[in-house]
Amino acid sequence: MDTLDDLRRHLQWAIELEHATIPPYLCALYSLDPGRNAEAAQVVGGVFAEEMLHLALAANLLNAVGGEPKLDTPELLPPYPHPLPHGDKSVHVHLAPFGPDALELFLRIEQPASADAPAETDGYETIGQFYAAIEAGIRALCEELGEEQVFCGDPERQIGEFHLRTAGGSVLPVHDLKSALAALGEIVEQGEGAARTDVWDGDRDVFHPDREEVAHYYRFQELKHGRRYQTGDTPQSGPTGEPIVVDYDGVLPMRPNPRTADHPEGSEIRVAQEQFNNAYCLLLYQLEEVFNGNPAQLGATVGTMYQLKGLAQGLMKAGAGPTFEYVPVDERS
Repeated sequence: MDTLDDLRRHLQWAIELEHATIPPYLCALYSLDPGRNAEAAQVVGGVFAEEMLHLALAANLLNAVGGEPKLDTPELLPPYPHPLPHGDKSVHVHLAPFGPDALELFLRIEQPASADAPAETDGYETIGQFYAAIEAGIRALCEELGEEQVFCGDPERQIGEFHLRTAGGSVLPVHDLKSALAALGEIVEQGEGAARTDVWDGDRDVFHPDREEVAHYYRFQELKHGRRYQTGDTPQSGPTGEPIVVDYDGVLPMRPNPRTADHPEGSEIRVAQEQFNNAYCLLLYQLEEVFNGNPAQLGATVGTMYQLKGLAQGLMKAGAGPTFEYVPVDERS
């Protein structure tokens, strides 16, 4: 990252990367029966909420250096399955209901970097390596150009400090090197842990305030092994605490990687999938507005999210599922 334009391009990639986790996490979340899988729904819902925070942090970082976040764009919704954006091509992001296959994908996505892993700007093996490269690029450009030249964005475009009820951490405005490093730290620590030898992310568990919160990777390990991490546990020991009940039968029967083309035009399922895609692209449009100088629009996204949940669960109950296909602006209903 030798120039500000390089940095801006990589921060747009960060937005694409953070968004890439959202459709698969939503499919898993919407497929769960919260009455039979309350703990799994808390875990997946909490991780999803924190990924939304990470998306906002990445947008704040891009705005801080004079960029323009783009969300309502086909680059954010390539056909499924597809490789993790700009990353390890062996990690194929797919849409599926909650279950062992979905958990394995989530563990690949959130895999912590090893202690000696190099920073990588493209083709990274872990998300941590990618963000380490962004941190190095920001530091180098600040040394070369000075902080004022690097952090040249309009402060009015920053999303102010806020947090979500179901998520640890918070969104931080970015205006200088210190706040940029704090934002990067928040993203990485929630994903892979506060240290590469630790399972905790430095926050309190929002559902169990008496406990420390484990990072995303280790939360998915808890679901995989059916047991919580407790004090003294390490990445090597795995979770040894109290059991977590996971009922794999308490999941709606979503068809993996569905597509509208699987159903005839005008059919009930295809029409419902098209309604979902229109609503999801509306959400991307709303978020792009929020991150490009209209933060007051953030409240409008809540209603869109509720609409998406109802549409997705209706499709799953019909044995299909949401397709997350991009709808060009001029074709939206």
